[in-house]
Amino acid sequence: MDYETLRLIWWALLGLLLTAFAVMDGFDLGTAALLPFVARTDEERRIAINTVGPVWEANQVWFIVGGGAIFAAWPPLYAASFSGFYIAMFLVLATLILRPAAFKFRSKMSQPAWRSTWDWALFAGGVVPSLVFGVAFGNLFLGVPFSYDSDLRFHSDITLWSLLNPFALVVGLTSLSMIVLHGAAWLNLKTDGIVQARARKVIPAASLAFLLLFALAGLWLLHIDGYAITSAAMRDGPSNPMLKSVARVPGGWLTGTGPWVAGAIAILAAAVAPVLRERPLAAFLSTALVPIGTIAAAGLALFPFLMPSSSDPAASLTVWDASSSKLTLAVMLGATAILLPVIFAYTAFVYRVLRGPVRAQDIRGNSKSAY
Repeated sequence: MDYETLRLIWWALLGLLLTAFAVMDGFDLGTAALLPFVARTDEERRIAINTVGPVWEANQVWFIVGGGAIFAAWPPLYAASFSGFYIAMFLVLATLILRPAAFKFRSKMSQPAWRSTWDWALFAGGVVPSLVFGVAFGNLFLGVPFSYDSDLRFHSDITLWSLLNPFALVVGLTSLSMIVLHGAAWLNLKTDGIVQARARKVIPAASLAFLLLFALAGLWLLHIDGYAITSAAMRDGPSNPMLKSVARVPGGWLTGTGPWVAGAIAILAAAVAPVLRERPLAAFLSTALVPIGTIAAAGLALFPFLMPSSSDPAASLTVWDASSSKLTLAVMLGATAILLPVIFAYTAFVYRVLRGPVRAQDIRGNSKSAY
């Protein structure tokens, strides 16, 4: 394959990995975020926790795989994003680290204070990453304050407070509402009784919140300058972001049809979910389309930009100048072509084996082994 095609394939694979993380880990993040509201007794919370107990670790691996793919396929993007968003990434990792501790330690002691502490740790581990990832995406549309000098040394003016701007917070809340909607649909599918009833009530509220916030972010985005490459794009050239020129374009992020189509899918899926809540599997599949459409809309709107720069637009990282070498991308693609179908196959097998709701009698009958 030529270099341009390999870069496009890896851009699509990056989107696939981010989407897989949002869909697969999204429902257990959403479950954790809803834990204090849909489960009020210890038994109810154990029911909710055990719906994700067997799969949360595998789901979280998508985050690690996504980070590994960025490191291997897009090294400049990895260096810039993990350096520039360091404090934000630290917050995400700190709360994600709480998750395994909470899952493992919660049921080791029966004292209410002990279990309540770990329940709130799970809550933080669901809310904070969902919010921060959305905030990060919002800042990409505004442009991130970084640049390169003549020796391609990275310079950044990014601070945590600069990331927490109004538009990015709206996008962050959109992300959080999307994850909560997905988590509510999961609990609707995997529980029964009072936990299911409460989760079912959350679906319309989370759907409405997502639709309003998504619409607000979209309307706001129409008034934000987009970026466009104005020089001849070297699609098969070296990975040097300083070999191009970039101009700001008013409303430029939403000039193509792709973001509108993907956004329409997300809106339709979110709007249909409350209608389907009496059919739990259909409702869950509908909410799975929400992150798929949302991430696709963001990726297509930004293309070919991966990390725009507000300090020096010409330094923006794009699909054409932020990748690894052609040989690296080709070797990795071969490995991915072999391993990714295997991952999908065993994931499908695991979820088939674990199908069916978690009930109170399951917890009582396995009190020592259940979370």
